[in-house]
Order: sequence, then C-alpha cells, then structure tokens
Amino acid sequence: MPPFRIALANLPYPANPEASLVAAGQAIAQASAARADLICFPECFVPGYRSPGRLAPPPDPAFLERAWSVVAAAAARTRLAVIAGSERIVAGALLATALVVDRDGTIAGFQDKVQLDPSEEAVYSPGRGRRLFQSGPLTFGIAICHEGWRYPETVRWAARRGAQVVFHPHFHEAEPGGYRPSTFADPANSFHEKAALCRAAENTCYFATVNYASPDSPTTSAVVRPDGTLLCYQPYGQPGLLLADLDLCQATGLLASRCKSFDP
Repeated sequence: MPPFRIALANLPYPANPEASLVAAGQAIAQASAARADLICFPECFVPGYRSPGRLAPPPDPAFLERAWSVVAAAAARTRLAVIAGSERIVAGALLATALVVDRDGTIAGFQDKVQLDPSEEAVYSPGRGRRLFQSGPLTFGIAICHEGWRYPETVRWAARRGAQVVFHPHFHEAEPGGYRPSTFADPANSFHEKAALCRAAENTCYFATVNYASPDSPTTSAVVRPDGTLLCYQPYGQPGLLLADLDLCQATGLLASRCKSFDP
C-alpha cells in the first residue's frame, strides 16, 4: 500500500471569519500542490476559536453554511479530503465541531466536541456521540482538543473500530509565565505533548495533532507513530503545512483491541 500523505495546517489565528475562510482555501490549494491526500485544520479555525480575551462576532449560521460550501467546493476542485475545525448551532446551542469533506466535495458529516474544558462551558455546549470517517484507504476518527488530551477513551473508541489515525484539532496559545518549548514533548513542558505520544502508543494508531501558529506556543502540530515515537513536528510558532507520509499498515489498533476495561 502506498503511503497516505496528510497535511496539518499550522496557521495563525485568523483576523476575522472571512479571513479564516480565505486562509483555509489557500491552505487547501497548497496541500493539494504538495500531493497530500487529506488536510486537517485546528480547532474551530473557521471562523476562529472563541477564546477568552478575543473579541469575536456572534455565531452566524448563514456564514457557517456558506463557509462549509466554500470548503466543500475547494475539496472537490483539488480532490483533497478536508477536516475543517468549525462550529455549528444545533437546537440553539453552539457546538465546537469538525466538518469532514470527502475528496469529491461531499460533506461526510461532523464530529462535535463532546468533552469540554470547564473554561469553555460559558461559550460552547457539549456534543453527543462519536463516529468514524473514511477517505480512500484511510479510516479515521477525530478527538477535539481537551477531549484528546485528557480523555483517552475518545481516541480508543476510534482505534477499536478500525481507525488508523485519530486527528486532534486543538487551540493552545501562550499564557503569561508559561513555558516556551523548543523541542516536542520537552520534559519541562506541560503534559499535553506527552499525552499525544501516549494516545498513539496505547492504541497502536497514528495520532495527528494540529494547533494554531502563535508566538511562544506551548504546543505545536505533530504526528506520532503507532509505537508512540515522534514522526515529525512543526517548529513552534512557525506558520505552514506539516506534511507526513503514513504507512497505514503500521496502525493495527492492536493495543486498543486488547483493552477489556472500556467498551462503550
């Protein structure tokens, strides 16, 4: 089986929703030119994650519908599958989500963020349920930010059901006095990047985590092999696409399948 090439869009926080859509289109075109099979964006990249201290326009269903159509058209034009961090409104509740678009531009569905960080509860509502997606030979799941870092079962759920890769769109920017890493999973840094290594190793699957590019970012975009070793990572704070060629045969899901204590 030939390698499956993924692109992680390690991009700056967009100035506004329209800018997020322009940046997404440019990244999709760049990933296609680099012969990627799939591109994944950070958490809520379109229109931008609603973090404390950032002014953001109110949720706009009309913008979101138009944005999803633009992303789908770009996917069809470039023959590139897309995981677009976004948000959506369901029964009046705002959800953080990931839109999945097939290579032909068909919207495959959404994976909503189920496990929220306590700091998010005033802005977002939790989604419900998990699902798998398919793109050619690739079966994959999605665990969004907090739920991938702190809830191993969100990754194991997908690996037990055949996911070779679990994508992890997230938002993580520097805090005053925070550690400024220069190498991935630095022992002096927080637990977050070490958790990425664990999510891959404990499930024998690839774990692909993608963050925004921001000054002194405490985490970055990276791909971890199914044995828990680092395949590649993006230099901290540096915008660009992180490309990785995955040998899907390595992602057997063996350790996830042997877990007897968790079977939702």
